[in-house]
Amino acid sequence: MGEENCTSVTEFILLGFSDVPELRVFLVLGFLVIYGVTVLGNLGMVGLIQVSPRLHTPMYFFLSHLSFVDFSYSTIIVPKILANIINEDKAISFLGCVVQFYLFCICGVTEVILLAVMAYDRFVAICNPLLYKVTMSRNVCVELVSCCYLCRTVCSLIHLCLALKIPSYRSNVINHFFCDLPPLLSLACSDVTMNQLLLYIVATFNEILSSEIILISYLFILITILRMRSVEGRSKAFSTCASHLTTIAVLQETILFMYC
Repeated sequence: MGEENCTSVTEFILLGFSDVPELRVFLVLGFLVIYGVTVLGNLGMVGLIQVSPRLHTPMYFFLSHLSFVDFSYSTIIVPKILANIINEDKAISFLGCVVQFYLFCICGVTEVILLAVMAYDRFVAICNPLLYKVTMSRNVCVELVSCCYLCRTVCSLIHLCLALKIPSYRSNVINHFFCDLPPLLSLACSDVTMNQLLLYIVATFNEILSSEIILISYLFILITILRMRSVEGRSKAFSTCASHLTTIAVLQETILFMYC
């Protein structure tokens, strides 16, 4: 690309979804329903865990944070999508775009690490039940969640600082429905090899670390379950892990497809 095609930008255009007018109503209704269910489900879960003393356990403590992260995910993205569809204005300011991808990155890293922490929690609960309350004390749970938030902040700030150093773009049209880092880097005129390398390293490191914790935890969980003599005990142990494993599988496949 010639240098004359490169310029600094004050706003980006999100191509988003179909421009067919007949589909606008269906898209708006679809996103409203999805967003409404997501908000009510996740905030309802957080509220229920807070007001119910019997749910004040490590598993539900982590689940409340995971629910809040899921709520944040949708709130970062969906309202802007709805505004773009309704107003037919697909513009987003440079600052708004940067803030959106930064917050999205924060949520992504937090969720990956939280799922690994939850796998460790299930490992302790099933494999070492007598030591569970001591090992997963309130202070330990708070420290683990704090580490999740610290890691997400560091990882996201690295990407943010490097993205802000990009001086110019060859286009301000993003072929995506929200501001994510890979589509943004693809428009940069300057060399973004370092950005892409760090994106790959951070995503791969988080994936490998969290996957190893999850796999090792569930390997020991499986061995413990198979050694159980009680059928009822096996069923209960499997049921507490099934939903967690499903969430992990969906998230990990999505991240590997998008970033690795």
